[in-house]
Amino acid sequence: MRICVYGAASPTIDPEYKEKVEQMGKEMVARGHSLVFGGGGHGLMGAAARGVRSAGGYIFGVIPKFFKEEEIEAIFDECDELHQPDTMRERKQMMEDNADAFMIVPGGIGTFEEFFEILTLKQLCRHNKPIAIYNLKGYYNELLHAIEKATEKNFIRGGCLDLFCVSEDLNELFAYI
Repeated sequence: MRICVYGAASPTIDPEYKEKVEQMGKEMVARGHSLVFGGGGHGLMGAAARGVRSAGGYIFGVIPKFFKEEEIEAIFDECDELHQPDTMRERKQMMEDNADAFMIVPGGIGTFEEFFEILTLKQLCRHNKPIAIYNLKGYYNELLHAIEKATEKNFIRGGCLDLFCVSEDLNELFAYI
């Protein structure tokens, strides 16, 4: 299975997050999965890719051309395939199209946006791919609480929380996927 991992690109993240996500990448390969990701070499994106690479797994990276041209972010240089579309929208579409499942690890605005887009598409029945949130150290607790509150107030349809799995247990997340 091709698992798309969405996560932080920042190089200044607590090393404990990086270690756990790198281990997740190794576990992906041990279970026969490959990686689809945003092509970044730092942060949790880079950690996932390093884990997959160290275990001999396949890596499909997608990073917009302007990231390299404008030196926005380091690119993971050991991808088996590296695609460089023109825009962020094209990047996300390529990642979605080439994934069988999604794993969200801790991240910032870009990660939130990617998660909410694939969640919205699933709620609208545009795909039925598994979405799993690796909730390391309770990172997503407040965001999940906000979704629960919005659901209680009828801003989000009931059943939204059933469209994805949240856990800090990788075995549970991989079983769900």
